[in-house]
Amino acid sequence: MVVFMKIKTRYFGEIDMDESKIVHFENGLFGFEQYKDYTILYDSEGEDTPFFSWLQCTTEQNLAFPVVNPQNVREDYDPVVEDELLQGLGQFGEDDLVVLVLATIPQDVKKTSVNLKAPLIINAGTRKGVQLVAENQDYEIKHFIVGQEV
Repeated sequence: MVVFMKIKTRYFGEIDMDESKIVHFENGLFGFEQYKDYTILYDSEGEDTPFFSWLQCTTEQNLAFPVVNPQNVREDYDPVVEDELLQGLGQFGEDDLVVLVLATIPQDVKKTSVNLKAPLIINAGTRKGVQLVAENQDYEIKHFIVGQEV
C-alpha cells in the first residue's frame, strides 16, 4: 500500500510524497546532524534526469541541497571508502547504490562547484544513506564544474 504524506519544501511548495521515497541518514549530513530524513526532488517531470536534483529535508522545509550525480562531473569518479562505513546501509548490490555529491551554486554561476570529497552514498533498497569522506587524495571539496575559476 502506498502511503502519501504532505511535506513543505523550499523550492516546490507543499507536495504530496510517497513515504517510500524517504531516505534516512542515521547520522544526518555534515553540519546538519539533527536532520535525518530527506527525499530527492527533480525540477522536471520529463524522462531525462536533470543535471541538478534537490535533496530536500522532509522535516525542515528550508533545508534543501542541490545535488549532482558525480559521474556527470567526473566520469572516472570512484570514491575509496572503508567498507565498515557502509555497514549501516544494510545489504546491497552494486545496482542498489546511488552516489550523489552536494553542489554549491553561488550568485556567479561560473563558480558553481561540487564536493567530491564528501559524497552521499544511498542504498536504494533499504532507503538508508550516509555522508562520508572519500580517501581519494585528488578529490576536492570545491571542484568547479563550469570551466575554470574566474
